[in-house]
Amino acid sequence: MTASSRHRPFLTDARAPLTREIAVVNEHGLSDTVSIPAERSLTVYVDKRELVTLMTLGAMPELLVLGYLRNQRLVRSIDEVEAVTVDWEVQAAAVQTRHGIRDLEARTSQRVVTTGCGQGSVFGGLMDEIDEIRLPDDARLTQGQLYGLLDAIRQQETTYKSAGSVHGCALFQGERMLMFVEDVGRHNAIDTIAGWMWLQDPARMAGRDKVFYTTGRLTSEMIIKAAQMGIPIVVSRSGITQMGFELAERLGLCAIGRATNKHFLCYTAPWRLVLQPELATAPRPVRAAPQDA
Repeated sequence: MTASSRHRPFLTDARAPLTREIAVVNEHGLSDTVSIPAERSLTVYVDKRELVTLMTLGAMPELLVLGYLRNQRLVRSIDEVEAVTVDWEVQAAAVQTRHGIRDLEARTSQRVVTTGCGQGSVFGGLMDEIDEIRLPDDARLTQGQLYGLLDAIRQQETTYKSAGSVHGCALFQGERMLMFVEDVGRHNAIDTIAGWMWLQDPARMAGRDKVFYTTGRLTSEMIIKAAQMGIPIVVSRSGITQMGFELAERLGLCAIGRATNKHFLCYTAPWRLVLQPELATAPRPVRAAPQDA
């Protein structure tokens, strides 16, 4: 089925300011003005039933909601979603499905408190379908591509650089960045990417040849979400938890952490990483400055 023939839900475009300026006093007793992330709540309703309240920057709330439904396994196909309408005046997102979600109340009755920020809990049964996930055996990333990926992240203009206190996530194909998003929680950021992937041509945007990057730690929830999206390689600026490590090993997912500049640690599935150790000591190439027109 092509992207044009698939059902595409109606989505609003309810962007919100990502930062706000506030007055502060620094260590010298001087007044200054700084930017801070504009965190806000977004209560999600599915077919008029309250589901969850997410804390978010509000950069792409419709994609966040789609990805949340996908990664919580509440909706199996984007064809099931009729519309996602976000209204910041009432801080709510209304999801209308085409045929309803069967057993929604029972499926959302159990909550698991997570280590994530910006979300706080996920619905139970995280492990129920873990053994059904099959990641492609042939997915590989070269060390050179990893360094290219990290360089792309370093050059990306971000809310973090201006205001701090947010997590960033990105989707790559090799070292080519396909999408970058920031939010107050890394779970929101990965869900937004999942929602974006869902709207694309499924043949072109399958996860099998993609790499997921996050500034946050690799917890069990992050590993599961990446695997559910079909992504076999994840890279983090931070580290990995014990449960995240065990799940990545079980799935054959390559988890790379502490990745900054030319340093990294490959925690699991090292056979997916094509090592080029000579690159670790090679000088970084100098990029030519753009020429004036």
